[in-house]
Amino acid sequence: MSDGVSRLVRKLKGVVGDNHLLRDTDLTAGYSTDWTGRFQGHTPLVIRPANTAEVAEVVMLTAEAGFAIVPQGGNTGLVGGSVPLNGEVVLSTMRLNDCEPVDQLAQQVTCGAGVTLARAQTHVASASLDIGVDLAARDSCTIGGMIATNAGGINVLRYGAMREQVLGVEAVLADGSVVSHLEGLEKDNTGYHFPSLLAGSEGTLAIITRARLRLHPHLTDRCTAMLAFDSVEDAVAATSALRRSVTSLHAVEVIFRDAMHLVSQHINSAVPVGTNSEAWLIVEAAASSDPTEELAVAIDSLGRLVADVGVGVDSSSRNNLWQYREKVTEAISAKGTPHKLDVTLGASKLADFVTQIPAIISAIDRGSSVYMFGHLGDGNVHVNVLGSGGNEPPEAVDAAVLEYAAKLGGSISAEHGIGTAKKEFLHLNRTSAELFAFRSIKHALDPRQILNPHVLLPSEDS
Repeated sequence: MSDGVSRLVRKLKGVVGDNHLLRDTDLTAGYSTDWTGRFQGHTPLVIRPANTAEVAEVVMLTAEAGFAIVPQGGNTGLVGGSVPLNGEVVLSTMRLNDCEPVDQLAQQVTCGAGVTLARAQTHVASASLDIGVDLAARDSCTIGGMIATNAGGINVLRYGAMREQVLGVEAVLADGSVVSHLEGLEKDNTGYHFPSLLAGSEGTLAIITRARLRLHPHLTDRCTAMLAFDSVEDAVAATSALRRSVTSLHAVEVIFRDAMHLVSQHINSAVPVGTNSEAWLIVEAAASSDPTEELAVAIDSLGRLVADVGVGVDSSSRNNLWQYREKVTEAISAKGTPHKLDVTLGASKLADFVTQIPAIISAIDRGSSVYMFGHLGDGNVHVNVLGSGGNEPPEAVDAAVLEYAAKLGGSISAEHGIGTAKKEFLHLNRTSAELFAFRSIKHALDPRQILNPHVLLPSEDS
């Protein structure tokens, strides 16, 4: 351990306690590698503060010692934004795990940044309320990390992404000062809106410590259907029609052919409907009274667009359909280390993108395999590319996929953020004037480049 780290540890012992300063490689390894195994770094120190005051002291002391900080929640990110790839100190928010009592009149709750989504969901369920964003990583991802990456998930078409759920934040700036605005007023037109600024900032502007979240009534009745389609175009057209006709529409997820066959093999269960189809939608309607008839009428009106359909009305049959979507990522990871290229396309370009991407990838590397799925209700496609033998594919594959998405007017990042994996591609979606504005905001709030300095913003000469 270097003299600088030793001096910092001595100062921090009085702040967080020796048990929450991790130095041994065996203890820090889990904080230095993302869960996909693709991004692996190293850190001299992991710090685990318990509250906002401790975070503020940690930031001040660490900055004075000349170390950069990577804030880390559940470490479930997919673009290398939450691991210390350049030897930074890791500040873990996992001990910031308090949930305040639910404000039932306002339908709001204040949670610590380290509270997992699953715990927050359980906490507010006692008041018959729900968190607006839901993710398959709910047991590990944290509220602070979800805000920092502006997480999306399966209910964006109904409630919006994480940014739309945040009514107030408490955060520590790079100089150790604290901003706190947690009143949760629906109308508060008093200047710059810190929740919007910090949502999607990936820990580059401040370290979120608490958040005030908007909640939604728990919808007790649900109906889930799996629809099979002979073409991607038919799946896109059906999605558009369902969004117009089903007022209780809660989610529209898509699994494309290769991904569906992979996940069915992984879970050792046959594809429920339309074995030879090109695309499958998992459509869920949710309401305070049974939405089954509304969904059934809408599906029936799709006519010949739908090749086959299966319906789940009880929790067991619904969960059986959902497992094909929620275990896709697990199935892909079981085959190797993929490059995860999360993009958004306009509805009119979705079919072109999904149809052309396999050929674009094959032209670069014939040994690569591509598995696609996503949130068709909001145009989000997750492109997962595995190289030959489950190895990582060539980096040129990433460039080709992202450039094609941008060429079609899409976004190179729908919900996973930019991190380190995509920062040199940010110019595909952002003008030089926007990048200058981004850097100006970063410099104003973090002039010493202390907070996650190697993510999001591309180098100035790129």
